[in-house]
Amino acid sequence: MSAPRIMLAWTEDADRDLPLPAYATAGAAGADLRANFPPGQRADGLTLAPGARALVPTGLRMAIPDGVEVQLRPRSGLALKHGLTLPNSPGTIDSDYRGPLGVIVQNGGTEPVTIAHGDRIAQMVVAPVLRASFSLSGALDDTARGTGGFGSTGRD
Repeated sequence: MSAPRIMLAWTEDADRDLPLPAYATAGAAGADLRANFPPGQRADGLTLAPGARALVPTGLRMAIPDGVEVQLRPRSGLALKHGLTLPNSPGTIDSDYRGPLGVIVQNGGTEPVTIAHGDRIAQMVVAPVLRASFSLSGALDDTARGTGGFGSTGRD
C-alpha cells in the first residue's frame, strides 16, 4: 500500500519560512506541527496560564484523501515537562475539511507556559478510516465481559 499524499496550502498570514510538518525520525508515527502565529503575535507568542486553553494556528490548510483522517495528538515531551496537552486528543481532521488547521492546546501544568512562534506543538498521525453501517437489534450477542464497564476487567 502506498502512503497517502496530504496536500498542504499556507493560510494567507502564514510565515512561509517555517518548516512543513515532518517526521523527526525514521520510525516516527507522527509528523510534528508548528505554531505559526499571525505577524502581530510572532514576537510574543502565546502564554497559557495553568488550566487555560487556546487555539494555536499552524498556518496550514490541507486536503486529505478520501478514506483517510489526520489525528492530532500531544507531544509527549511537552506533556511531561510543561503539562501541555490537547484536550480533545486525538482530534480528528476529516477528509472533506479545507479550512485553517488549528490545534487546541491546554496547559495542565502548574506554571504558565509560553508557546513561541515556530515551536513544535503537536503531532499528526495519518490513519485509515472505516465507515460502518448502523442498525437496531432487539438483542445483542452475549460475551464473557457482558455489561461490565469502567474498571470491570480488574487491575493488573
